[in-house]
Amino acid sequence: MEKNERIELAELLFPNIKKTRNYYENLYPERDLPDGAMVTRFGPSPTGFVHMGSLFSAFIDSVFAKQSHGKFFLRIEDTDQKRSVENGTEGIFNDLNAFNIVPDESEIVGGKYGPYIQSERTEIYQTYVKDLIIQGLAYPCFMSEEEIAQIREEQEINKTKLGIYGHYAVDRDLSFDEIKERLSNNQEYVIRLKSPGNSSNTIEIVDCIKGKMKFPEHDMDTVLLKKDGTPTYHFAHAIDDHLMHTTHVIRGDEWVSSLPLHIQLFDILGFKLPQYAHVAPITKKEDGTIRKLSKRKDPEAKVSYYEEVGIPIDAVKLYLATILNSNFEEWYLNNSEKNIDDFTFSFDKMAIGGTLFDLDKLNNISKTYFSRKSGEDVYGETLAYTEKFDPDYHKLLVDNKDDMIKFLSIEKDGERPRKDIAKYSDVKEEFSYAIDNMFEKENYSKYDGTKIYDVNLIKEYLEELDLTSTNDEWFAGIKKFAIDHGYAASPKEFKKNPEEFKGHVGDLCEALRVMITGRTKSPDLFSIMKILGKDKINNRVELYKKFSNQ
Repeated sequence: MEKNERIELAELLFPNIKKTRNYYENLYPERDLPDGAMVTRFGPSPTGFVHMGSLFSAFIDSVFAKQSHGKFFLRIEDTDQKRSVENGTEGIFNDLNAFNIVPDESEIVGGKYGPYIQSERTEIYQTYVKDLIIQGLAYPCFMSEEEIAQIREEQEINKTKLGIYGHYAVDRDLSFDEIKERLSNNQEYVIRLKSPGNSSNTIEIVDCIKGKMKFPEHDMDTVLLKKDGTPTYHFAHAIDDHLMHTTHVIRGDEWVSSLPLHIQLFDILGFKLPQYAHVAPITKKEDGTIRKLSKRKDPEAKVSYYEEVGIPIDAVKLYLATILNSNFEEWYLNNSEKNIDDFTFSFDKMAIGGTLFDLDKLNNISKTYFSRKSGEDVYGETLAYTEKFDPDYHKLLVDNKDDMIKFLSIEKDGERPRKDIAKYSDVKEEFSYAIDNMFEKENYSKYDGTKIYDVNLIKEYLEELDLTSTNDEWFAGIKKFAIDHGYAASPKEFKKNPEEFKGHVGDLCEALRVMITGRTKSPDLFSIMKILGKDKINNRVELYKKFSNQ
């Protein structure tokens, strides 16, 4: 087809497209950013909610852009309207905001490179397709679904590569007159790429994570525009990443197989190729096998799960950071005064294979996170959580504010702060003894031992208890009391000569702990007693007396 015929065909196919490529190139100029700045994008489909894999991708995009003084934008990729759900876009915004992953640019916050919703950019895509028609690099294809199905069946029988290429691309070389005739008959069509590729040739690309990769050259006449004039994802993303000046396309490695097509599209369109980084999938171990984390099977795949169970969003992000870079966890544990923003992430520390999602490890990271929060902060955050998810406990927290902050502050200042809380709901579980009526209702149901402790001995000790003393003075006093009553001064001494003693000082401490907390493990015992005061301690000893029938 001669160029004048291609120009006429382009006008025939796109009579309403009056703008040119140059118009959009000038409308979206290069970004004014420092050298090395990364421009990244999160491009979800509006399918309802962000799952953990998508959140991980958005997190990666945001940290690399932020640490390089670049830009991170959110682009809603809704070219496949069948997958879109009502309020799906709003759900994505809400999920990202809940995790404080806020794009620098989006349809909500604005930006100079919008619209940031692909369905609103159709005119742009059609402008570039029109130009490809003029260049002879795209063509209208009138093949019906039945014809394509027959070709696929033939290819399967002959065990050849599936798709529209070579002699299977039957409309590739239609004359201008043939095309005009079909258009006059109102035959439906798509616009296909006239691929110049040869699968016998090899292309090579260096992925930021996976390193050097080789592929056969793309040779398929891929659909660029569908029958309704909307673009396919492949074509739309190439146009958008160019005009929005994306420097790094960070995406799941399920897209690796599409790289030859994407490279060819950028080449044909005359665009500079962005750098690609293909992220290993998040996986889960189940019954001895490894599979991808599933948004249908696994509740933890849905990001709302973490709010519901009370795991702080910052703890989840800390865990994502440990998945992102293998050296982050050690750095975080050794830098208690620093946060994610102080760490420099790199592609070469990212996993090439699957990344195991481990809830136990997440809980451990969350415990470390809580151990670095002040008692007042833990109280405030728990108060906000319970207001939404546990209103009855919320009221108790409000009524017992001062004491709860004191309890939550125990063992926070030492070199090894306690790590007994992994989520906000754990506060209710771990500190139920802090509130009298909760403790009374439990009635030692959390005590899992069988040992019966001597109430009279503890009552005698409490007569000389001085709650104004220091922790060291308190322990010296209970040790002296233990020795005076036939107990060893230490477990080590008791172990040497068990027949000479009734027990050791730790047994007295355990008796006290069980009577006033209802459990054998708790934060620092003397700190708890100081907060409770003698009257409450004596009341609880009486409660234990009834419980143990003494």
